[in-house]
Amino acid sequence: MSKVIGIEYTLKDAKTGEQLDSNVGQAPLEFVSGKGQIIPGLESKLVEMSANEEADVLVQPVDAYGEYNEEAVQTLPKEQFAGIELVEGMSLYGTGEHGETVQVVVKSFNDAEVTIDYNHPMAGRTLMFTVSILSLRDATEEEIQTGVVGGMAAMGGGCCGGGGHSHGGCGTEDHGHSHGGGSCGTEKPQSHGGCGCH
Repeated sequence: MSKVIGIEYTLKDAKTGEQLDSNVGQAPLEFVSGKGQIIPGLESKLVEMSANEEADVLVQPVDAYGEYNEEAVQTLPKEQFAGIELVEGMSLYGTGEHGETVQVVVKSFNDAEVTIDYNHPMAGRTLMFTVSILSLRDATEEEIQTGVVGGMAAMGGGCCGGGGHSHGGCGTEDHGHSHGGGSCGTEKPQSHGGCGCH
């Protein structure tokens, strides 16, 4: 049976100790278990926990955002970025070759070319989540069908709650596909909320 789990979390890079994200003091991150809405290395631990339980969860790259893939870095003609005021390190959003939303990071640019990175910003990182289960209940049939906490009535608000991330930041894409040929823009896709969400 799928559950609706609400968590409070702080996310750090396990190697450097750098804090990457947190929703402490904000609305809990809620998700429907078994729907692939959060990274598998975190979800597998959360579904074993009880309400009000706390834990530190270490997640290896393979169970988070994947290993860093050097082949996911591309250099494109600068004309493809016309009208965009480029800054090294900025995130751009576009459409991949299969119609999916993709996030890229501008690694560098000059007058002729722009080098972009299709890797998730947390690819290759070992992550440490400090989590507390704030709420835990059985999912309704509608929540199981839609994968949305609150079902159809909540469809306008994103899948996971208010983390402020959108497919990038802490969201994830299916890294088993090629990213060639997509177009880039600065428009953000629909937000899917909190860290660890897909």
